[in-house]
Amino acid sequence: MSSSTNPTVRDVTDRIRERSQGLRSAYLTRLAELRSRDRGSDRMGCANVAHAVAGIPANDKFRVVAERAPNIGIVTAYNDMLSAHAPYQGYPDIIKNEARGLGATAQVAGGVPAMCDGVTQGTPGMELSLFSRDLIAMSTAVALTHDMFDAALMLGVCDKIVPGLLIGALHFGHLPTVFVPAGPMPSGLSNGAKSKVREQAAQGLVGRQGLLDAEMAAYHTLGTCTFYGTANSNQMLLEAMGLHVPGTAFIQPGDAMRETLTREAVRTVLGKAGNTPFDCPPIGVMVDERCIVNAMVALLATGGSTNHLIHWVAVARAAGILIDWDDFSKLSDVVPLLSRVYPNGSADVNEFQASGGPGFVIGELVDAGLMHADVLTVRSGGIREFANIPSLASGSDDKRLQWTPAAPLKNEAVTRTVESPFSATGGLKLLSGNLGRSVIKVSSVPDDRHVIEAPARVFDSQAALQKAFTAGELERDVVCVVRWQGPQANGMPELHKLTPPLSVLQGKGFRVALVTDGRMSGASGKIPAAIHVSPEAAAGGPLAKVRDGDLIRLDSVAGTLAVLLPEDEWAARKVATMPEAQRIADGHGLGRELFAGMRRNALTAEEGACSWL
Repeated sequence: MSSSTNPTVRDVTDRIRERSQGLRSAYLTRLAELRSRDRGSDRMGCANVAHAVAGIPANDKFRVVAERAPNIGIVTAYNDMLSAHAPYQGYPDIIKNEARGLGATAQVAGGVPAMCDGVTQGTPGMELSLFSRDLIAMSTAVALTHDMFDAALMLGVCDKIVPGLLIGALHFGHLPTVFVPAGPMPSGLSNGAKSKVREQAAQGLVGRQGLLDAEMAAYHTLGTCTFYGTANSNQMLLEAMGLHVPGTAFIQPGDAMRETLTREAVRTVLGKAGNTPFDCPPIGVMVDERCIVNAMVALLATGGSTNHLIHWVAVARAAGILIDWDDFSKLSDVVPLLSRVYPNGSADVNEFQASGGPGFVIGELVDAGLMHADVLTVRSGGIREFANIPSLASGSDDKRLQWTPAAPLKNEAVTRTVESPFSATGGLKLLSGNLGRSVIKVSSVPDDRHVIEAPARVFDSQAALQKAFTAGELERDVVCVVRWQGPQANGMPELHKLTPPLSVLQGKGFRVALVTDGRMSGASGKIPAAIHVSPEAAAGGPLAKVRDGDLIRLDSVAGTLAVLLPEDEWAARKVATMPEAQRIADGHGLGRELFAGMRRNALTAEEGACSWL
């Protein structure tokens, strides 16, 4: 570990290493055993090998079996329901073509499900979203368990897809693995303009057609959504972990460089990128406690999605590493906010990329000792190589890539240096008190709303809150408590439908906040929202004790979340139980029955909401 590493970053990393020692050691021992085996086509029975290569061209069969050429397993989240994943349709052919040119082979090992949270927001389908992450991890395992692969490429971008692919890949941590993104859509209607129309619609000032026109103008073509939610935070974190070809995250699907970068991913995983031979490390060795901390720091420095306080706990656990929200909180105290991308600002991810993007932020953090520089990545240049941005060499007929430093600063309204940040601390804050532990994304909340003290109004669903708003019952200072939204209750859906009405109330001058055991992702807007409250109400958590009229104080400055009642009165308060009718309703229809076991076995949000431990 570098002596120039920030003391807090170093201390947090040391504590993670110490608490993870037993699990991590056992994990690495298993990887070493897997890596010491003969290659698949030599080790497996003849019938097994014949089945494995029966569906590929004869020349590829010869390479795999006779020439013992490297065989890459492709795991893809392609579907054309997700705009971000539709570009992947042609990627396998590109990858296979490039692999053959390098004397290797590639097979689509399997596909993973990929649902769009934007489609399912506010619908019963959203209650499958969080656990789709674990299903994707299991699907990745099914794909790779054919055990004929010498390396792997992961094709996925969005919310639960990348964490799921990463968890699955880490359970096959003996394989060198590179993630291959597809990029964001070109900018359409600005996120700010879209939000304004949503607020107008919530007040009845815009009809369905006007709202639909705005949404269609915002989400209009191939690529990820352009706000800095979970999908784009995923890409930032993968860059910070060194799991991409450097600078790949936010190159648009239609860019001439996109195919060349995909081919570069093949060269990278085979150790044939650049002029210097470099064996791409196994992903399980590469993703150590320093790599995980680098991802956490990048999340905080960019004000990324709060979903990652759940997902990256699960990702780390898959590599035998134990992290918790205290680790995020300690890092947040020393990591400055270096970017403002919607909802933390007005810029979108395309403007972020134009202002240096992940490369600029990584360069600043590494140079300031806030990220570990001495980590393995998929490239020979280590993490400093990820402080560069790619381009096609001028006049190049063979589409050669070149990289140039992302610095210097290009637009201080979007990105800032460590010396002159938007904020001296990170964009996330841990809250604790007699309501449990929760997190809040403070980077997008106005300074005068960091402390809210108001009477509670308790709701059992987001639909009930919307009904009360429409009836004019919330025209006052209020802390809206929405319970029964945790992993065990109904799968912990995102509650984005609440952002427009609460924004309207705040815009009228009322002091409002949201407290919930549900999620709000990266699009919570400017409303103070204490989310992921843990333990959840359905598990007997204190949120189930709150009653209408209780005075609640959300203090993101002091880091507290509490009901202001005498201690003895609060201790004696009866814990409500989830209405049986609601439990039954939330557990049936649109496939929710199939996820009952996951809800039943889910750990707390702070433990990653894992259903597989």
